[in-house]
Amino acid sequence: MSRPALEHRLVSSPVPRTVVSFHAHPDDEALFTGGSLAQASAAGHRVVLVLATRGEAGLSDGDAGPGGLGDRRWREVEASAMALGVSRLVCLGYADSGLDAGAAAGSGVPFVHADVEEAAARLAAILTEERADVLTGYDAAGGYGHPDHRQVHLVARRAASLAGTPTLLEATVDRRRIVPVLRLLRALSRVLPLPWIPDGRDLFASPELITHSIDVRQHLGAKRAALRAHSSQATGGPRTVDLLLRLPAPLARLVLGREWFCRVP
Repeated sequence: MSRPALEHRLVSSPVPRTVVSFHAHPDDEALFTGGSLAQASAAGHRVVLVLATRGEAGLSDGDAGPGGLGDRRWREVEASAMALGVSRLVCLGYADSGLDAGAAAGSGVPFVHADVEEAAARLAAILTEERADVLTGYDAAGGYGHPDHRQVHLVARRAASLAGTPTLLEATVDRRRIVPVLRLLRALSRVLPLPWIPDGRDLFASPELITHSIDVRQHLGAKRAALRAHSSQATGGPRTVDLLLRLPAPLARLVLGREWFCRVP
């Protein structure tokens, strides 16, 4: 059986639809789906952004402010959402689990330890209220493997089932593109102060599972503005957001100009 042609938009319908994009932490929405959300909003579709946590266990440049890192990152995601044309922003209220799944810095249940049924019911209530046509989550690897990202995968799948959401798209990256880039960065990390970089062979989804390859170059301005909004993640040392924002325009179009999703049957 031949593989179907790739889709090039989150929503192909000319009739206004509602997209709910579910993410683990502030800045994930810009990194993985920023261009696609901006594209959907510009086309007249309603975009709702749901975060599991406020990202309080993330990286810090030492200037979190009086409310702590979680408050600062929430202000940043509010600015990011505005840049992307998001109509509604919601947090499910779980604690950020941290990269090692044991560094939760906030009060409440770390998202990685949340009951999937309970978390899915919270998300499904939003899907039902919004009459969502599309939900975005993450691939089974959780993208680059963060424990909270893997939990997003499980919760999104269950929530879509509970709410009867017609389309579930899992954000990913085409391994064929990212592995050579990661190899180059790993080589450069021997002489430059770069953050830890995986080899990429077991990250994201297999290329044959990708159903959507979305050219977001026309919305790169909005995506870069959303990335810039996350200033706590772009200063104080080598950071992914900082590296992406420093890319020259031609390279930025190459690296940031396409986003990928796998449609769940």
